Amino acid sequence: APAALNLLHEHVTSKRSRNVPIASLEPVMLLLVELSVEQKKGKLAKDALYQYKNISQNTNIGTIELVLKKFIELAVEKVTAAQQKADEVQSSIDATATTNVDDLEATETPESILLATVSGEQSRDRTDRAIVTPWLKFLWEAYRTVLDILRNNARLEVLYQSTAMQAFDFCLKYTRKTEFRRLCELLRNHVQTAAKYSSQMHAINLSDPDTLQRHLETRFQQLNVAVELELWQEAFRSVEDIHTLLSLSKRPPKNVMMANYYEKLTRIFLVGENYLFHAAAWSRYYTLLRQSSVLVASGQGKKADNPPASDADLQKAASFVLLSALAIPVISTSRSRGAMVDFDEARKNKNSRLTHLLGMTQAPTRNRLFRDALSKSLLQRARPEIRDLFNILEVDFHPLSICQKISPILTKIGEDAEMERYIVPLQQVILTRLFQQLSQVYETVDLSFVETLAQFPEPYQVTRGTIEKFIMNGNKKGDLAIRMDHATGVLSFDNDVFSSAKAGSAGSAESETGTVQRLQSTPSDIVRSQLTRLARSLYTTCHYIDPNFNKERAAARQAALQRAKAGAEQERQDILARKETIQKRKEEASELQARREKENARQKRLREQALQEAEDKRLAAEQKEREAKRLQAERDRVRKDELKKQIAELKMSDKVLDIDLDDLDNLDTNRLRAMKLAQLEREKNDVNEKLRITGKRFDHLERAFRKEEGKKLSEDYAKQVEVDRAIYEKVKSKTLKEAEEKHKESVELKHRLTRLVSYYEEFRSSLHERRRDEFEKRRRDAERELEKQIAARKKEFRDRKLREKREREEK
Repeated sequence: APAALNLLHEHVTSKRSRNVPIASLEPVMLLLVELSVEQKKGKLAKDALYQYKNISQNTNIGTIELVLKKFIELAVEKVTAAQQKADEVQSSIDATATTNVDDLEATETPESILLATVSGEQSRDRTDRAIVTPWLKFLWEAYRTVLDILRNNARLEVLYQSTAMQAFDFCLKYTRKTEFRRLCELLRNHVQTAAKYSSQMHAINLSDPDTLQRHLETRFQQLNVAVELELWQEAFRSVEDIHTLLSLSKRPPKNVMMANYYEKLTRIFLVGENYLFHAAAWSRYYTLLRQSSVLVASGQGKKADNPPASDADLQKAASFVLLSALAIPVISTSRSRGAMVDFDEARKNKNSRLTHLLGMTQAPTRNRLFRDALSKSLLQRARPEIRDLFNILEVDFHPLSICQKISPILTKIGEDAEMERYIVPLQQVILTRLFQQLSQVYETVDLSFVETLAQFPEPYQVTRGTIEKFIMNGNKKGDLAIRMDHATGVLSFDNDVFSSAKAGSAGSAESETGTVQRLQSTPSDIVRSQLTRLARSLYTTCHYIDPNFNKERAAARQAALQRAKAGAEQERQDILARKETIQKRKEEASELQARREKENARQKRLREQALQEAEDKRLAAEQKEREAKRLQAERDRVRKDELKKQIAELKMSDKVLDIDLDDLDNLDTNRLRAMKLAQLEREKNDVNEKLRITGKRFDHLERAFRKEEGKKLSEDYAKQVEVDRAIYEKVKSKTLKEAEEKHKESVELKHRLTRLVSYYEEFRSSLHERRRDEFEKRRRDAERELEKQIAARKKEFRDRKLREKREREEK
């Protein structure tokens, strides 16, 4: 089997296979793929598949899809079979362990239980590692190979996307987190290189709506798998990939896809504890649900293209929007030093990126999310306990009973597994509101009293250390201005008139004021608004005391109106001219873009044509080279056959020639002719030498031989005559017999053909008549044409003579 696989691989990757018909090469590839999967030879299969793609991608795309699908199917079948085998092995091990129990009534010791647990897990791991893991690795390499082969080819794009989906399912089914990260990076690199190789033949075009839609579906599946595997960094990168593709799309995405997009963003931001953008994602999700419900209800949208938006779904989404917005920390929980860290450039860039991912024009804030929720009448849709929680935290003022009122709501929220995750950030918001409201009522408060107020239901109780840590963190960020005296256990709210506005109001992390209900202005508020109030008082005084003040203001207003009226027409003309200029520039830009696209298309067409011509020339040159090699090989074969014949003739003599038949390439006819002449010369010399030696032997023995030989010559002659006569008679009888048989066959043939003579004569005479009639017709036509030509020439001659005569007379 390995030799067969190597032979098939050499056949597919050789240059001769480029001109083999695809119909003949396809069965070879299917057999090669089957053998490579059987023997786990992924590298050989990869080389052969690359070569097969290069051979057939310009003529037959279907065969590439067939072979690659077969490759993936065989690898998947092997993984399934390996799993079944591993299960059988493990079940047999468990059965053996059960039958080996000596005493069924014996009690197990802790040591035996621990040993059985550890050895059982190790046994299962060893079984999977020995049987299943090698095939999982091979299947993963198969997916990578197929994706690399199919990448950046518009004609193979559908198979590419389906293979990527299968690879995602593979990672999800077998929980292959490392392979999933590599797969995401691989697909990301393919999209990046698509723009680099856009000028190549059959390159993918991300501007095509269908192509972009397929890539979006793949990225959404990638996002879903990343969330299922809890790979949050890869999920966030997938979101960025989706946003990049959406920015390229000219067709708006389906609402059901965007709903999935925002829902996954809420999970990603919640895991990253970015509660602000988590709430913003929920708000976008709720807005999309409302739009979908309106479209479906009015019949303007299809149910398949829109997410389900029943009243229950809208209530759930509204509750999460309100709850996530309430869970946004009012005091920053980051560990960076200084309150101004929120305005750091890196943080701005991060917030800008997240804002763009949500499709928002400006960064969300806590207050802006609440205003947006109230404008959409979201309170009426939310669950009653969430609505009550909003009123307690954002509307009512009750510092002594805030935690008492919220405790039943927290208990009810804790019963919901999805909402339970918001309790910890909600506790931070509740403590913030508690201290904000206490600071407006008290100057000092006992720490034990605060601990009594900050009572939460089990198991969400907060300790005294947690409260102290919260206060110190708020002071560090500048959000709170509270002094803590551990000796007396007293908290003092700082009423310094020169304290910061942020600390004085204990405002939010977004530096927005007006989020806390106030009973009266604090001294710091009075100091901060002193200049404003003084300016207002001076303006009112001037308005009533100085009569010229109003006249000057009225005159200034009238002058401004006159200037505006005088310049209105010119401004209108300027606006119109500017509008025309902008329109003209847009048209020029559009024309320039159209020309550029047309030129790019022409250049691409020329490049493709040049590549095709170069390929045709290469194929023609290879064909010519192969034909020349074939002719040369034929000439060499004929020459070698002739040489072998001549060598065979030379070897018929008694002398043995020193000629190697395997070394015929170094022989030619001249050399062989010289060897033949030399051989004849040697034989002649040998005969002459023998005659010379024999002539010198005049001894009695030679004379005796000659004497005895003379007696036998007549007898030998008679025998030779008899043999020759017998051979002659035999040849004569054979010749006569062959002549008789040939004559008999000729007579039979004559008799058979004699019956056809009449038909032949009839056919010949009819053909002769037909041809003669045709000839006569053509001859008559030719004579008539000749007469016409003669008449025309005569008329032309007469006309010319008359014309010349008139010209002479006119002169």
